[in-house]
Amino acid sequence: MMATLAPSITRIVELNDRCRMGLDHSARIVATRDCLATIAKGDRSIDLVIAQARLLKAVRNFRFAADDRTEHDFGALDLDGERIFFKIDYYDAALEYGSEDPADASITTRVLTIMLARDY
Repeated sequence: MMATLAPSITRIVELNDRCRMGLDHSARIVATRDCLATIAKGDRSIDLVIAQARLLKAVRNFRFAADDRTEHDFGALDLDGERIFFKIDYYDAALEYGSEDPADASITTRVLTIMLARDY
């Protein structure tokens, strides 16, 4: 699949997959409060931590179709009967503006947001 995409898209896919897998140390990964509260099995702090870990695991285990030609910047999955979306956005290093070139990791900070589908 990668060989058929433009080089910049191929690079964006690689960087997005690294972000999703937790391998991009400059990336920010956030889950919405509603998503965490819905997945949590209780209202204790530890319940929210466990919910966060389960969400991260689900996103990291998500597999795009072999013939997927997107930037791997959006996915949908089910967890505990809830439809979960994740989305990667591209910002400049200061997180003030959109990145001028998402294929260039030196000028781009990725933000992965995990949310309930109904909140999208």
